[in-house]
Amino acid sequence: MSQFEEHYVNRSNWIRAAVLGANDGILSVSSIAVGVASATGKVEPIAIASLAGLVAGALSMAAGEYVSVSSQADIEAADIAREAKELEEMPELEEKELAKIYERRGLKPETAAEVARQLHEHDALAAHARDELGINEITAAQPLQAAGASALSFILGGLLPFALVFLFEPQQLYWAEYVFSISFLALLGGISAKIGGSSILKAVTRVAIWGTISMGLSALVGTWVQV
Repeated sequence: MSQFEEHYVNRSNWIRAAVLGANDGILSVSSIAVGVASATGKVEPIAIASLAGLVAGALSMAAGEYVSVSSQADIEAADIAREAKELEEMPELEEKELAKIYERRGLKPETAAEVARQLHEHDALAAHARDELGINEITAAQPLQAAGASALSFILGGLLPFALVFLFEPQQLYWAEYVFSISFLALLGGISAKIGGSSILKAVTRVAIWGTISMGLSALVGTWVQV
């Protein structure tokens, strides 16, 4: 048995990035295919638009996730640097501040003071980062990991509706895209909910509703352009 109990929150970072990427891949490419199929009866423009959406979406997901998580990492680094400076300049005050945090969490004043003292002797900066700033090895931002997971999952998700372009006639494609993509989204939502320990029914319902809205509006736009 592992020394430490495994919790669902330990998986939260990569689950969030992977699920977001795969959902976007399925929904973006299928919506593009549905919209273009509603406006034309030719396979070529549908395939070109879907492929362009697949490539652009993966790059956009990677760039957006990297920039977003990098900004979070910069903020965390700045907070830790400031905390390190405060520990160097006024360690006694920082120790009392840490003790107050433990008091608010339910420890008696003398116990809180002793815990703060021992943690300061062991690793003061890690204690303040964890208990004052809420930063630890589980929640710390990892830009490259998030960007890679998002891009890869977007491509894997988008390949599913993209393949349907070559398996169905344009007149049948929007129905095929809807049925298969909603099924893919529901399966993905159920798997992610299972991994994350949340409600499978709620996750499946959520993706099915938003998938229907997205593809329905795309079909309306395509029909309007055709008219």
